[in-house]
Amino acid sequence: MLFNSYSFIFLFLPTTFAGMFWLGKYSQRLAALWLGLLSLIFYAVWDSRFVVVLLSSIAFNYGAGYLIGLRHAVGARMQAKHLLVAAIVANLMLLGYFKYTNFFITAMNTGGLQLKELDIVLPLGISFFTFTQIAFLVDVYRGIAREANFIHYLLFVTYFPHLIAGPVLHHKQMMPQFANPATYRINSGNIAVGLTIFVLGLSKKVLIADSLAEYANPVFDLARDGHAVMFFEAWIGALAYTLQLYFDFSGYTDMAIGLSLMLNVRLPLNFDSPYQATSIIDFWRRWHITLSAFLRDYLYFPLGGNRKGPLRRYVNLLATMLLGGLWHGAGWTFIFWGGLHGIYLMINHGWRELKVRRGWGEGGSFTRLAAGAITFVAILVAWVFFRAETFSGAWSILSGMVGINGISLPPSLEGGLAPVTAVLPRAFVVFEGMLPNISVFSGEVFGGIFFGLALVWLFPNVEQVMRKYKPTWEDLVGKPAPAPMSQGPIARALTWTPTAIFATILGALFFACTVSLTRVSEFLYFQF
Repeated sequence: MLFNSYSFIFLFLPTTFAGMFWLGKYSQRLAALWLGLLSLIFYAVWDSRFVVVLLSSIAFNYGAGYLIGLRHAVGARMQAKHLLVAAIVANLMLLGYFKYTNFFITAMNTGGLQLKELDIVLPLGISFFTFTQIAFLVDVYRGIAREANFIHYLLFVTYFPHLIAGPVLHHKQMMPQFANPATYRINSGNIAVGLTIFVLGLSKKVLIADSLAEYANPVFDLARDGHAVMFFEAWIGALAYTLQLYFDFSGYTDMAIGLSLMLNVRLPLNFDSPYQATSIIDFWRRWHITLSAFLRDYLYFPLGGNRKGPLRRYVNLLATMLLGGLWHGAGWTFIFWGGLHGIYLMINHGWRELKVRRGWGEGGSFTRLAAGAITFVAILVAWVFFRAETFSGAWSILSGMVGINGISLPPSLEGGLAPVTAVLPRAFVVFEGMLPNISVFSGEVFGGIFFGLALVWLFPNVEQVMRKYKPTWEDLVGKPAPAPMSQGPIARALTWTPTAIFATILGALFFACTVSLTRVSEFLYFQF
């Protein structure tokens, strides 16, 4: 089931909401069970066959967590460690079977084998509920988590706002909220704030991300089909996808936070204006924050982090990002994307060390602007590999972006530029668009791109706008947000307050979204 669908908004959500708070008046346990069962129904709507996979994973990890905690409590640490390793291996084998079996079969076939690919359908959200449970098992082994209430554990894993595309949750973030009696009583303030955040996230997805997809997809389809993509088309495609992915994932994150807050549960911050970053290090502190933290805490640090010298740190960074790329998708372009970001991080850390040794300062506003521009271009180049289905397709777009493949111009310029085009290589300049039904020189295309760039660079994000109402888990526990909102006139004007003006704006946005739901599309992160 999709958040951006009539069935979710007008049937599933009201039913879940009403049932939880009605049962909460009589029994917190029944209310939590209701929310867990409705979360399973939410998952089953996509493909009921995989509910068995999800429940089997939950039962296995709950039992493993119980045994690990039991061994830890009696001081049998080595036995607990063996149980932990076995449980993690089992989780990774399940994930590997569904997500990577055909990838490895294809890789082996390139070496001369003739293996037949299996008919495997990837269960939705398997990466997220697997990583969430691995984190739980490690926390149990470390003695910082323990869960005896199976209903709460079921809800912890299946909780529908996060189940499909994150965030990756930790036991300490959710269990105290599920055990709090106030969670099961209606809170009108949380409903108002949560609904606002949900509508803003829905607007990002339906009105912006899905519109940008109409510019990005045709360009990447051309590259996939072997065409040499020209200059303007290449830049339009790369920028459109870069913005589409941003608003798609940001929209999902906002919708998840808003939905959860309506149910009195605060999810952790997972997205913090990453395109405003002035370095790749800063970018990964802002993009998919919970996954970055998971990779850092459960992979980078266990590999040694930066404790074993600079060379080992760079190796650990590269290994972590390669595995992060593989996590996103079973394909060489995803692995290359991860490796590229690993190299970016190595360069970034090396540059910081050089600045410290030389005693260089951070520079002024121009330096920060240049750093932000370089960071954004590096991210955009990496996204081309992330989106392209083949390396040749990615190279076609990157070649077009630097002008190797030529340039297409509006037909109206053909006569005036004839003396110039006559001395250029044949077909280097064409006076017709490559994209059917789309003019890359139209005000709609350029307006959409510039509007998206303005939103991500100049405006505060939704969580910043709503910060004084404490919408996230970080606000709940007093943990400072990674990037505080600026106090400029735009930020002050956009700070949300429960007034008729904001209610009217949100009502108009919601109406526009519901009208546009006829072109329902999945969130991009569903496939990762």
